[in-house]
Amino acid sequence: MKSEDVRRTSFAMPRHSPSYPPGPYRFFDREYLVVEYETDPAVLRRIVPEPLEPAEPVARVEFIKMPDSTGFGAYSGVSQTIPVSLNGVAGGYTRLMFLDVHPPIAGGRELWGFPQKLAAPKLRVESDTLVGDLDFGPVRVASGSMGYKHARLDTAAVAAKLEQPGYLLKIIPHVDGTPRICELVRYFRRDIAVKGAWTGPSALELFPHALAPVADLPVKSIRSATHYVVDYTLALGEVAHDYLA
Repeated sequence: MKSEDVRRTSFAMPRHSPSYPPGPYRFFDREYLVVEYETDPAVLRRIVPEPLEPAEPVARVEFIKMPDSTGFGAYSGVSQTIPVSLNGVAGGYTRLMFLDVHPPIAGGRELWGFPQKLAAPKLRVESDTLVGDLDFGPVRVASGSMGYKHARLDTAAVAAKLEQPGYLLKIIPHVDGTPRICELVRYFRRDIAVKGAWTGPSALELFPHALAPVADLPVKSIRSATHYVVDYTLALGEVAHDYLA
């Protein structure tokens, strides 16, 4: 294989059988349970990387079911995000994320820098309750619930929040173990179609775990819970800040 062929045809690892295809990546019927809660502002200040600024002492746990996504298939996830701002523009910083399938873990980490690990997230309906769980191995890490579709929400307001930029800390090491890439990545969701949005009474529990530290941002009180179903395209990212420059 010639050098120019390597440059021209390589886009992902492993070179001879990539773990995922080239984008764009479209998600259909992506279902969320998002529980927003008040947390410790001192811990937030230690966690959120500059130049991002925490918007307020708030965090979110998102339980996500993704039944149909181009290139990545069907899988589930849980993320912990923090409302932030950059240069006065509101967005969300994803601190931790857990998926149950390898291809989107590989693609998310390599392309955007999503902080993804392999775990066992679930989102399901149990009778009259929407239930989200995250297990890391045999250990329960997070559990959220909401009354199923108790009240409708304005889908335009949900879409407006999804239109805000997302931020990720992308770190790829050099062969000697030092950082080769250390960047703040900004990404957007495009062509958003919110198919329904609801709220209801909710609860959230986070449990300490050495390798899945969602409980480092403790739950003081719950602000809101949102259940919605949406289609969108996950656009490729851009570098918002280069820590090695």
